[in-house]
Amino acid sequence: MSDAHLFAVGVVLAWLSGVRVYLTVFGVGIAGALGWLELPTALQATQSPWVLGVCGLLTVGEFFADKIPGVDSGWDLLHTLLRVPVGAFLAAAAMSPDGQLGAGALATGAGVALTSHLLKSGSRAVLNTSPEPVSNWTASVTEDVAVLGGLSLVFAYPWVVLGAVLLISVVIAMALWWLWRKLFRRRPKAGAAASG
Repeated sequence: MSDAHLFAVGVVLAWLSGVRVYLTVFGVGIAGALGWLELPTALQATQSPWVLGVCGLLTVGEFFADKIPGVDSGWDLLHTLLRVPVGAFLAAAAMSPDGQLGAGALATGAGVALTSHLLKSGSRAVLNTSPEPVSNWTASVTEDVAVLGGLSLVFAYPWVVLGAVLLISVVIAMALWWLWRKLFRRRPKAGAAASG
């Protein structure tokens, strides 16, 4: 793979970790362990049986925790401390075929993971204001499918997946901005409206 392809892979892995950190690490590790991919040197740590076991168990826990309104927001808040550094590592590890993690790659990965994490947690916080759980479950399953789809395609079609990730990010950001403006638009006070 060229450096440009590795850059795209690294950015996508960082983005995915901001949404589902354990599933992303588990997916990369299992693909390497089963020989589906030849991972860059620094990413080979994800193939460790310990990493796979812990991430596999935590993936199952996150799958269920993320379906419960309110619990998912607490889970997101707690995992802010984990998703960003793991995203930074995954991006830098993917971008560094020699195993040297560069500061620029780490910063890029951290920024991308933080962005996707904020978009995910922001959209879920808005959905949690809804009294019914169906929208929350739908959003959670959509995130699961998006991460699995991204993982299955990123190494074969990194630029396509990167384009999809950018498009999804822009759409979610615009939707959140629109909702924010709709919900918190300044309304005239009752006295000011009556006097006018």
